[in-house]
Amino acid sequence: MQKRKLGNSLEVSALGLGCMGLSFGYGPATDRPQAITLIRSAFERGVTFFDTAEAYGPFTNEELLGEALAPFRERVVIATKFGFESGKVEAGLNSKPAHIKEVAEAALKRLKTNVIDLFYQHRVDPEVPIEDVAGAVKDLIRQGKVRHFGLSEAGVQTIRRAHAVQPVTAVQSEYSLWWREPEKEVLPALEELGIGFVPFSPLGKGFLTGGISENTKFDSTDFRNIVPRFTAEARKANQALVGRLGDIAARKHATPAQIALAWLLAKKPWIVPIPGTTKLTRLEENVGAAGVELTPDDLRDIESALSGITVQGDRYPAHLQARVGR
Repeated sequence: MQKRKLGNSLEVSALGLGCMGLSFGYGPATDRPQAITLIRSAFERGVTFFDTAEAYGPFTNEELLGEALAPFRERVVIATKFGFESGKVEAGLNSKPAHIKEVAEAALKRLKTNVIDLFYQHRVDPEVPIEDVAGAVKDLIRQGKVRHFGLSEAGVQTIRRAHAVQPVTAVQSEYSLWWREPEKEVLPALEELGIGFVPFSPLGKGFLTGGISENTKFDSTDFRNIVPRFTAEARKANQALVGRLGDIAARKHATPAQIALAWLLAKKPWIVPIPGTTKLTRLEENVGAAGVELTPDDLRDIESALSGITVQGDRYPAHLQARVGR
């Protein structure tokens, strides 16, 4: 797989692997041996960029990744995150400098490594100045415990303020054919500052694969049950988007998921999507997207085909939406 650079110096595979769903958020955790096999299969197929967080579990996803990647740790890039009290999303935010350093020490042990390649603030904490957050990570970088600093779901002014204290290597936010908000302000700012962009949910939390309909039933622990965009009514309305995507995919002899990922890759050379999956067949499909080349005409066709479609439903319930874009 081709490589890309985040920031000025962090080289990663053009597609990464988002590991959250193996332990958290999308129903019961994947059987551990099966999850380890999937992660190692991704590496065998050229993926060198793996994304986790203390909050995924909490803690179990980092432990899983540490075990899975141990045999080839020096050949991969591991990104993890801090920012929640006790690693629990429901416990609220905590980006106090002392806490950040405690999280780093614990994550190093769970990941079975002596350095975190990319350390993101998971969500901006309004109670802690971003300059203090950036300063804490700067200290960890000086100590050799962290290599690069990242932000997740941050607003432009926060990104600029953080970058002035400690250069930000990457910003992670949701971005896909059905959530294009970053195009308004975030992407232009990142291009100006030389910061990489890591889209999570690049397949619309699975919807852009074409495998979800209005009749799909999610596990009771699947967080999509509380997402307005995933109500049965919204799913029915949003099938028009997947239908158009399927038409384009057929012309390119690809799948809708591959077109959705290839579209992101064609946007900017410093964009690195991190689709997640629990299935080897989906992993192979996603990796195949790196080989799908979209011409300028293809990109115009996609824009034209989707321009008349308005996606129905908010991407987060109100209490989670309040934590993004600060």
